[in-house]
Amino acid sequence: MPRRKRVIVGMSGGVDSSVAAWLLKQQGFDVVGVFMKNWEDDDTDDYCTSREDLVDAAAVADVLGIDLEAVNFAAEYRSRVFAQFLREYEAGRTPNPDVLCNSEIKFRAFLDHALALGADAVATGHYARVRPTTEGNARVELLKALDKAKDQSYFLHRLTQAQLAPVMFPLGPMNKSDVRAIARREGIPTWAKKDSTGICFIGERPFREFLARYLPRLPGPIVTPEGRHVGTHTGIAYYTLGQRQGLGVGGVRDGRTAPWFVAGKDATHNALIAVQGRDHPLLHHREVEVIDMHWIAGRAPPLATRLAAKTRYRMADATCEIEPSRDGVIRVVFTAPQWAPTPGQYLVLYDGDVCLGGGVIESSCDDTGTTGHSADSGATCHSEDSDLPSEEPAVRM
Repeated sequence: MPRRKRVIVGMSGGVDSSVAAWLLKQQGFDVVGVFMKNWEDDDTDDYCTSREDLVDAAAVADVLGIDLEAVNFAAEYRSRVFAQFLREYEAGRTPNPDVLCNSEIKFRAFLDHALALGADAVATGHYARVRPTTEGNARVELLKALDKAKDQSYFLHRLTQAQLAPVMFPLGPMNKSDVRAIARREGIPTWAKKDSTGICFIGERPFREFLARYLPRLPGPIVTPEGRHVGTHTGIAYYTLGQRQGLGVGGVRDGRTAPWFVAGKDATHNALIAVQGRDHPLLHHREVEVIDMHWIAGRAPPLATRLAAKTRYRMADATCEIEPSRDGVIRVVFTAPQWAPTPGQYLVLYDGDVCLGGGVIESSCDDTGTTGHSADSGATCHSEDSDLPSEEPAVRM
């Protein structure tokens, strides 16, 4: 009999990777699970759930009748992802560790390990799709998932052709509700387990407390754009562009009772810049400059092509055009101003459902042409009420 195609599945102990493995086994593949442990610094506290997750992954593997191997990529995670994470925060920017975690751990360290085990393909529980291009050149495209509310192509936009070619995303054509229904029907132990949030592999924890273990607290003033002192911060690295809670600035200012938001950082003077009202013009920008561009197809689309972009995971696609700015930099011009585009975060470009790639936001300009959020005043990007390093939840495979 011909050998069955071997697919090695990254299993996190969550419902998504559990159902991905079940689907592949139902399709007749030789399925093997791999559980990745990638964080060890404080593995015994309440926030790191790797032991519980491994137990859950093993229980699922037992129900499915597949082998499960545990591997440790903690050294790779620290050097390839976490070190960059800290450097960016020190520089006043906001990185997205989930993006690097995918490109450097889940689809590099894990992929290399799986191929060494004789895998014909690898799979994860990500909500995304891969398909061959129509050009007949053996290249592939990364597409959004069918369930747009769960689509995770934003986090996968830095993958290369070599990384995407052997990958399967069984959940790409499915809705999350159907995934949970399958898990419950088939008696998969993780069917009711909640989705993870927090930093990829590090878990759900008070972010400022966590960051303070690695970066010093440097208190300084909170000021208005005009320079008026309105409060004191505990260190600009711990605050985020668009952040609303935790500023300690209240009361009426200039006759307004609107809430205060972080609008920028002045690293030179260790000052946090705050404005009142979510509609304040300093929070809205029409043009964004992007560096370190990565194109999934290996080449940029034609200039002046009308595309769509996200400057954060949860935002709706926004119509834009791209044009060269200077060496290694592109300018993205939006049809309508975008709320709080942030240095260090990723801007990801789409042509319909096709994810073209993306790059790191360097700076932005408002409708008056004023440049904001430069390296010296690099604001950071979080959801307005979040204490996490970005609004996006960590991806549980």
